[in-house]
Parts: sequence; structure tokens; C-alpha cells
Amino acid sequence: MQDEDTIAGGGHAAERWVDQVQTLLDACAHISNHLRYTMNQHAADESYIAGTLSNISQLDHGFDGRKG
Repeated sequence: MQDEDTIAGGGHAAERWVDQVQTLLDACAHISNHLRYTMNQHAADESYIAGTLSNISQLDHGFDGRKG
């Protein structure tokens, strides 16, 4: 009887372990997806800022040409 209880307890522990591992994997996937999104969003922001600054720089050159 005691061996049956030990086996049943071991099976329950194994099921809980699998559940916890799956929860951890899901959390890691969620974090990974968020980091990928953040990286892409920052790259898009950098591109937009670089384009805006480039346009300002071109405008400044137009004004510089009129000074002389």
C-alpha cells in the first residue's frame, strides 16, 4: 500500500513538473515576442528620426547657399 502511494505521488509530482515547465516555456516565448516587437519598433523609430533629420539637413543647406 505504501508503494502505491509513493508511485501515485511521484506521478502527481511529474505532472506538476511538466505543467510548470510548460508555463515557464510560455512565459519565455511571451518575453521573446515582446523583445522582438520592441526591437523592430525601435528600428522603425530610428529610421523615421534619421529621415526627419536628413530632411532638416537638406533644408539647412538650401539656406546656407543663399548666404553667400
